[in-house]
Amino acid sequence: MSFLSKIIGGKCPNCEQEKMFKTNGNPFLFKMPIMNKSCSHCGYVYERETGFFFGAMYVSYALTCAQMITIFVLGLLFDLEFLTMFIAILFIAFALSTINYKLARIIWLNIFFKKM
Repeated sequence: MSFLSKIIGGKCPNCEQEKMFKTNGNPFLFKMPIMNKSCSHCGYVYERETGFFFGAMYVSYALTCAQMITIFVLGLLFDLEFLTMFIAILFIAFALSTINYKLARIIWLNIFFKKM
């Protein structure tokens, strides 16, 4: 399975049977996604060591910056006012926050994945 399909699937990088997150979360209800501690199918522990997912913050930052730059460029192409672009950027950053959180952790875990 390719790296990209592993990330999109969001399943255990070891057995690819179980989803890594129990819940998806919802930013409008102020609920964050809840990640499983380990895979119930193969027993793979997701958090390799204490603080393992601190590095995922850098991935999340990169994803958020890419989204903000995309909205800014689209705003320039469609000749939107600065305030309109700013509000759109804030809304998109807030609406996609839980997706970025999940994607960042999935990407980070797959970068450092070692087959058991």
